Amino acid sequence: QVQLVESGGGLVQPGGSLRLSCAAPGSMPIINAMGWYRQAPGKERELVAVWRWGGSANYADSVKDRFTISRDNAKNTVYLQLNSLNSDDTAVYYCYVRDYKLDDYWGRGTQVTVSS
Repeated sequence: QVQLVESGGGLVQPGGSLRLSCAAPGSMPIINAMGWYRQAPGKERELVAVWRWGGSANYADSVKDRFTISRDNAKNTVYLQLNSLNSDDTAVYYCYVRDYKLDDYWGRGTQVTVSS
């Protein structure tokens, strides 16, 4: 059972920032992709940002220029810097990993709430 350890969610005011992190086990073999999805109440889970093996990153249009994904390969960890947050960013954020066998793994989720 692969456990992804997420941290960094919380309550923030509009315009504020948060940083999420997700660590995959060090023993996990080569990672094909690693990133974040989110799910707001009453909505489907959607891609936020994902880093893919080879160095490319993809972002949802709604977060481009506000969110930045980065990773530490040595630690099997991915980070998501969330800036200029607004109420539409309120959701549970899920860490996502796809390994070299193309098996997918999910974290338990971390709540991000943007409210004044």
